[in-house]
Amino acid sequence: MKKGNILIIDDESEIRRILSQLLEFENFTTFQAESLDKSFDILINEEIHVVILDVRLNQINSIKSIPIIKSKSPLTEIVMLTAYGTIADGIASIKLGAFDYLVKGDDDERIIPLVEKAYEKYLLLSRLNRLEEQSRKTFGFNNILGSSNTITDAISLAKKLSGSDTTLLITGETGTGKEIFAQAIHYQSHRNKHGFVAVNCASIPKDLLESELFGYKVGAFTGAVKNKKGLFEEANRGTLFLDEIGELAYELQAKLLRVLETCSFIKPGDSKETEVDVRIIAATNKNLNTAVSDGSFRKDLFYRISTFVIELPPLRNRKDDISLLSDFFINHFSTKLKKNITFIDTDFYTRINQYPFPGNIRELKNICERVVLLSEKGSISADYLPGEFFQKDKTSDNEKDDFSIAKAEKELIKKVLSITDNNKNKAAELLGIGLTTLYRKIELYDL
Repeated sequence: MKKGNILIIDDESEIRRILSQLLEFENFTTFQAESLDKSFDILINEEIHVVILDVRLNQINSIKSIPIIKSKSPLTEIVMLTAYGTIADGIASIKLGAFDYLVKGDDDERIIPLVEKAYEKYLLLSRLNRLEEQSRKTFGFNNILGSSNTITDAISLAKKLSGSDTTLLITGETGTGKEIFAQAIHYQSHRNKHGFVAVNCASIPKDLLESELFGYKVGAFTGAVKNKKGLFEEANRGTLFLDEIGELAYELQAKLLRVLETCSFIKPGDSKETEVDVRIIAATNKNLNTAVSDGSFRKDLFYRISTFVIELPPLRNRKDDISLLSDFFINHFSTKLKKNITFIDTDFYTRINQYPFPGNIRELKNICERVVLLSEKGSISADYLPGEFFQKDKTSDNEKDDFSIAKAEKELIKKVLSITDNNKNKAAELLGIGLTTLYRKIELYDL
């Protein structure tokens, strides 16, 4: 089985021949060049994994060419080939980015393992690059859909801020996509090779949140039987996303402010400072100005995190984007649920564009999953929408409307129960109603 591609750059043809034979016997593919100029064409036209470069090419020290080779093929690993008297050059080359060095006369037991390690490093870095690129595609700004002015202005500001390390605040109602924006900023930044760590300050009990954020040392309290690394350390050199920061306990706000100002903190049970390099992106659905006024949020912390504020609009203020977003989600769920959706009723679009979406994009996403799941024969109609989408349809002929809606509701519940194999919990979730309400309607419609 073929291994990697090795480029041997040496002005001695006999050295090139011996190394080439040795490496090809180990299933590497080799290329040869007698000078740097001739090697550049190979580097550009071939995928070279490892370069073996003689320190002396035509009596010229080639160490300075390491950055040039890296500029043409950034992931390629370089192994320097030195004579016994030039080992110092080999060591110096490592400082310039070479993987390692070989001494002319080394036997096979050193040459082959060293080249294999360099090749393995190339493969590892390639995988990491692919993962980073995949993360950028998955979480980048290209995945934030919308053409309305309010959202494009927010995207434009977020892109500008992604290039800095400044702390910023994202505001918006629940479900407007605050974490998605924070992820996009992180993966567009120079910190994208390190972690994006998210924590919802409202979801963790007050007495546990300090330990989650800062960790603790063994013996800090009863039950602290081993050291714990906090989320600040987990996010070191990356980004820490503090969602619902308005719910952060007042005493923890002071500790957070100190971290922002000193880039360090003292863990519970510790006497030494722990230093961290973390970018903070905070988010809230509360009016922090009001929280500052009523004394529940520190004014100094508010000023520290709100140098830049990205305001995300509610979906009801993005009417032009609702159809675009629904098409995206329907396509996503039709693929996920293996449903081939070929037709969407115009009344469906009319209904969703008239609806205020109090749950914003998150609610629209859940609605799209529901209608795809309920769809038949590749068709989606407004009939699959929950009852609240039809509340404006009431006319003077209430009895007729009530009968029509009741009949449609009965058929919908019957269908959902069939799809979920009579799983009441799942059916209630899909219908968007409580379990008690579902049982009441089952009894009402004699299902």
